[in-house]
Amino acid sequence: MILLQTPVIVLNVKTYGQAIGKDVIQIAKIMEEVGKETDVSMAIAVQATDIYRVKNEVSIPVWAEHIDPITPGSHTGWMLPEAVKEAGAVGTLINHSEHRLTLANIDACLTRAEEIGLDNIICTNNVATSKAAAALNPQFVAVEPPELIGGDISVTAADPDIVRNSVEAVKAVNDSVKVLCGAGVKNGDDVSKALELGSAGVLLASGIVKATNKKEVIQDLASGIQ
Repeated sequence: MILLQTPVIVLNVKTYGQAIGKDVIQIAKIMEEVGKETDVSMAIAVQATDIYRVKNEVSIPVWAEHIDPITPGSHTGWMLPEAVKEAGAVGTLINHSEHRLTLANIDACLTRAEEIGLDNIICTNNVATSKAAAALNPQFVAVEPPELIGGDISVTAADPDIVRNSVEAVKAVNDSVKVLCGAGVKNGDDVSKALELGSAGVLLASGIVKATNKKEVIQDLASGIQ
């Protein structure tokens, strides 16, 4: 069962200093508040060390930023899928641009996620990889051109074709896979454009995490769905 309702705003807090411990809890609470006010679906992907505490503070879906393709055993320092689920994660990102995997490991991570009931988003960087990812039958593919990640120009403005073409390519392979887009997404206009291009939502990070007034930014993002 897919726990994310679409269209959706997914925040990946990465390892930003503004999103650790009590600070990431505060961000998650703001997302939950705005989600209830606007009836817009929200989810947050946090560091493994924060999954448990965030899960215990909010009702929005909490995701892991990464899992490794391992089973319980002798794997010191690796990210065990069962551990993030036990901590409270309901899903995981796979193959983020800042933590890329081989195709074999993407497939293995997806298999492990499915085995234990973790929802999943495979991150991709272009149309070709989006198409390849769709063939693995994930729940979501999130296309993010690396050169635009963390920047001030949204993918929907800089390269709308990569979103539109990724949606078409994914749907041609597997119509059940939903497509998200990210990189440079900062405001409601970016979100609205993403939906117009066929996306089921957005995956973003710095636009919220680095914002001075996070609630104002999240409200603006939500307005793009309303």
